[in-house]
Formats: sequence, structure tokens, C-alpha cells
Amino acid sequence: MKAFVFPGQGAQFSGMGKDLYENSALAKELFEKANETLGFRITDIMFDGSDEDLRQTKVTQPAVFLHSVISALCIGDAFQPEMTAGHSLGEFSALVTAGALSFEDGLRLVYARAMAMQKACELLPSTMAAIIGLSDEKVEEICNSITDDICVPANYNCPGQVVISGTISGIEKGCELMKAAGAKRALPLKVGGAFHSPLMEPAKVELETAINNTEIQIPKCPVYQNVDALPHTDPVDIKKNLVAQLTASVHWTQTVKNMVGDGATDFTECGPGSVLQGLIKKIDSSVTAHGIG
Repeated sequence: MKAFVFPGQGAQFSGMGKDLYENSALAKELFEKANETLGFRITDIMFDGSDEDLRQTKVTQPAVFLHSVISALCIGDAFQPEMTAGHSLGEFSALVTAGALSFEDGLRLVYARAMAMQKACELLPSTMAAIIGLSDEKVEEICNSITDDICVPANYNCPGQVVISGTISGIEKGCELMKAAGAKRALPLKVGGAFHSPLMEPAKVELETAINNTEIQIPKCPVYQNVDALPHTDPVDIKKNLVAQLTASVHWTQTVKNMVGDGATDFTECGPGSVLQGLIKKIDSSVTAHGIG
């Protein structure tokens, strides 16, 4: 079975999508529709902006979403997903390409999410760190031992790689304890805040209104969502899980395992970069993983 997967924030690069815009009438039409929907020419920043320009929250998330969705739609009849999933932000790309969300509604929600997360980040300094070489259970145990601060597992990326999220002091404590427990690396990430942690609660409240006011259809194939790693087709469940996703962990390892268990043998990553392909191969080396974008 064919599975299509979509990356999250951090995969952006200067020049992203320019070749699509110049070589595909459909891509050009969709990019121009995006400029109109957002009220500014995001294509100018994507195609010619600096890395710093692309790191602006209001640009990063919609830029990765646009590159991912348009990459998928431009392969035409070759895009026949039997299941989809996305990592964090990528879940919105997965829902649009599966037909659950319209292109414009997906873009509006991604933009609303980006702005709400930016506001939440500004309320309290916070950060994330990648922990390499410890089991999921050990990372959870250490996070649970930090009771006077916020330090939680945010992304279960693949066996031996978990990202933690929380206050700056909480992550500093977490990194020290992880290294003492035998982690090969505890690497602070260059991010604007503590995504997928309780510190995103203000953004969750704001995004919930936007999601509840958006029409979501039954997708044409199951969409595996981050919060529980399970396939969903019910619009009510999809909305609930999208809201919960902001403060909950991304269960990517289990998502890929469940997709393989349900018959996925061929994974295609749509969008910038190749991070998900690498993670998928670490999770299950028996499947094929390749990319377009």
C-alpha cells in the first residue's frame, strides 16, 4: 500500500517551490491563490528570501505547508494515497491532500496556528532539545521526575530519538539528567518555543475556535493523526485531535509502525527536505521511503 507523509516546521529552505511555480500551471495558480488568501506575497519570501526571512513564524509554517501540498498535487495521477500522515504541522498537509480540508481552509488554519503559537512563545521563554540514544521509557521517566518545572516528551521521532519541550530551566535540567542516564547527545534546538507542551495552551484555545469554524469533510483515505498514531476519517475526531495536537506529543514512531501494520510498504515524503524518509527507515527498514519536492 502507498502512504504519503508530510514534514513539519524546520524543513524550509530559500528557493523552495520556485521550480514548481516556474514549471507547472497548477502550482502557479495555487501559489497565487495562497498570496491572495494570506494578504502578502509569501512566494517572494519562499523563492528569494534569506534563511532569516523564512524563519519568521508567519512565513515558516505556511511555506512548508504550501511546498508540501503543491508538490503532492502536481504529481497528478501518481498521487493516489491509501493512507496519509504528517509530522506536527504536516498533519494539515496530510488532511488537505486527503480531501478533508480545502486548500484555502488548510492554509488559513496553518496561518492561524503559526500566529497563535508565536503569541504563546512570547508569553514565557521556552525551548526544546533532541535526546539521542535513550529509550522512550527512560526519557519519559526522567521528564516525570522533574516536578518543579516543565519538561515533557514532545516528539517521538524514531527509536532512540525523542525531542523534549518545556521552560528553558526545565530543558536544561532535563538535558543534564538525560546525559547522566547515558544519552549519547542532548542537543538544544534553535526553536522559538516549547511546541507540543503545556506552554502551548494559550495557542490551543485560540486555534480551537478557528478549527471549530472550519468545515472538515470525510477524507478519501485514512489520516493517521499525531496525538494517538491511529487512522481517522470522522471529521469530529479529526477536529478534536487537531486541537489536542498543539499541547500533546507527536507519536511519529508509533504512527509509522501502525501504518506498516495496516499494510503500508511504500512511503513518499512530499515537501521540503528528507527528514521523514530517514526516520521511517530507522523505524522499519523493510519499507521503501523516497521523496518528491
